[in-house]
Amino acid sequence: MASYSIQEINNLLKGKLIGNTTNIIEGPEQLQNAKKNHITFIGSSKYLKYWGDSKASAVLVNDNLTIEPGDNRAVIKVKNADLAMAKVLELFNPPVPEFETDIHPTAVIHETAKIGNGCKIGANCYVGKDVVLGSGVILYPNVCVFDETTIGDNTMAWSGTVIRERCIIGSHCIFHTNVSIGADGFGYRPSDDGKGLTKIPQIGNVIIGHYVEIGSNSCVDRAKFSSTIVGDGCKIDNLVQIAHNSVMGRSCIMAGHSGLAGSVTLGDGVIIGGSASIKDHTTIESGATVGAGSGVMNNVKAGETVLGYPAQDAKAMLKQWVAMRRLVKK
Repeated sequence: MASYSIQEINNLLKGKLIGNTTNIIEGPEQLQNAKKNHITFIGSSKYLKYWGDSKASAVLVNDNLTIEPGDNRAVIKVKNADLAMAKVLELFNPPVPEFETDIHPTAVIHETAKIGNGCKIGANCYVGKDVVLGSGVILYPNVCVFDETTIGDNTMAWSGTVIRERCIIGSHCIFHTNVSIGADGFGYRPSDDGKGLTKIPQIGNVIIGHYVEIGSNSCVDRAKFSSTIVGDGCKIDNLVQIAHNSVMGRSCIMAGHSGLAGSVTLGDGVIIGGSASIKDHTTIESGATVGAGSGVMNNVKAGETVLGYPAQDAKAMLKQWVAMRRLVKK
């Protein structure tokens, strides 16, 4: 088990140490659940009231907060307690499951596939015709990578992930359990006789940039033609839908249960809140934010925050809600 003195942790964070503790820190914990060998964090003044009753020996706080350490306790002031705690979590992060053999004997790998140096391929994986895996790629058990797909260096796919044919995946990506990349886009039209639906072939692919992370049970569908694109550094939560021909810029965030309909365009740094829905052929420009549960029907300008269903300027929507409450009270 890893353990550190408070001085060692502060040397990593380069914060301002106030007070001291002789207790060795054995891990991070929530403020109200912490014990004496834990370090915790406070990023907002509303949580300061819990510090006095907490059993934690140390706390990370934003440097604009005032707090006394107490007896045999330490405070480390930092610019951003959330980011500092991320560094502490990395210190105590346990290793990922190990492979007893680099390529499990039950894995099925086509003879034309090119496997880079240091790749690890788990039990019952499938790697198809003309697949290219870069160096250090990790496929945990029961991952399928279909024909002509390329995966960059040091990308990791957890069990149940399926990457369909002709997709292009960047380096240093993480796909959590049961991610679907490159399934057919949802395309149907009424048949000529009016008695059924005609499936529109989806002949494009998916292109995913570098350092992308996609949560469990999320789907990125292939394009009808051309490519569905997820830009470098995007972070996608669990249970997210990205439909055919959508294009995401760099470092976008999509929270759980949100979804992009077909041919949506996101600029750089767009934030989509949980359960938000974006109408097809809509553009959300760089730096915009869509509030949780919102339904975006029209384009959103750069830097704008929208909220509600249908979504509109957040301040205007909040005023409407306040006015409606007043009407109800009357």
